[in-house]
Amino acid sequence: MTKPPSSSTLEEATAQQKQSSATSRKKVLAIASGGGHWVQLLRLRPAFSECDVIFATTRESYRGDVSPHRFVRVPDCNRWEKIKLLRSALMITALILRERPDTIVTTGAAPGYFAIRIGKLLNKRTIWVDSIANAEELSMSGTKAGKHADLWLTQWAHLEKPAGPKFAGNVLG
Repeated sequence: MTKPPSSSTLEEATAQQKQSSATSRKKVLAIASGGGHWVQLLRLRPAFSECDVIFATTRESYRGDVSPHRFVRVPDCNRWEKIKLLRSALMITALILRERPDTIVTTGAAPGYFAIRIGKLLNKRTIWVDSIANAEELSMSGTKAGKHADLWLTQWAHLEKPAGPKFAGNVLG
């Protein structure tokens, strides 16, 4: 006949189960440029409620927006500043390699583009949500990155296309 487990053994098993549950939470890298891209990314926060989230953006002043979540500042860049583009791409690569997110979510622009491209090379799940400001046509970075994303979304129904992006609502609704 086997002895029932002691209360200390049960406590240890419960603690191990809780620790296992905590470590099994999906890790999300939520990354965007500043301004409207950042505001839209923040509106997606309820979707990350069961995840371990790392927020990344171009402005240090946004750190308080996501407390108590982790925050990383990445270099700001645009298509006319080639050295800054390279610096940003390298820093985002290092961030993804260091943090090993399961999923990368972005609302754009250049930092999101790099995160999507680098994430796909590293077999990460990637989601691009094009900016709501692009009501007449998709953003340039969205058009380029969307083709590489696992899920490519537009926030305007009339911009949906069979090959993507898909429309599933907007951050205002």
